[in-house]
Amino acid sequence: MQSDKSHLRVRALCEGAIMVGLAQALSYVKFMELPNGGSLTPAMFPILFFAIRWGLGKGLLAGFTFGLLQLIFDSAYAAGWQSMLLDYLGAFTPLGLAGLFKGKAWGIFPGTIIGCAGRFAVHFVSGITIYRILAPEEIPGFGTFDNPTLYSLVYNGVYMVPNALLAILIAGVLYVPLKRYFAGSDIPSKG
Repeated sequence: MQSDKSHLRVRALCEGAIMVGLAQALSYVKFMELPNGGSLTPAMFPILFFAIRWGLGKGLLAGFTFGLLQLIFDSAYAAGWQSMLLDYLGAFTPLGLAGLFKGKAWGIFPGTIIGCAGRFAVHFVSGITIYRILAPEEIPGFGTFDNPTLYSLVYNGVYMVPNALLAILIAGVLYVPLKRYFAGSDIPSKG
């Protein structure tokens, strides 16, 4: 029985490494990029997928690892160490909240919404606390932003809502052919 548990740990570690690596590679496919950080990429999906398969703890760890890689390799836009903690390590970790829906039919869809909402919440807090001084007075087409809360809501919403929709779209396209993998039915029970 110990070898079965070891096998599952190794399998989870290998799948996690593959999904984090895939997420990092997909993060370079940018459909849109904002000037002060934030972009539209398919990168969140592998982390959400892993979290749905393996659960909350492993999903949070995969999100944290992906955030660390983003900080190191993605020319991090940061306004100090606090921003690095929030916008990278803190923001990507909540993608693992999708693991709350492990083993649930169609769990990838609410899991994606919860994971993306968690990431948005961290970016939003960062925007109203750290980046509040960077809020421009006027944005063409939007008017004047003198309220850091509204600025953070709009700025982070501009890329996070499309990212969430893209992840849901990818899940929708892949759900039927990969249904047993979304449900984790190929993973033996821990016993």
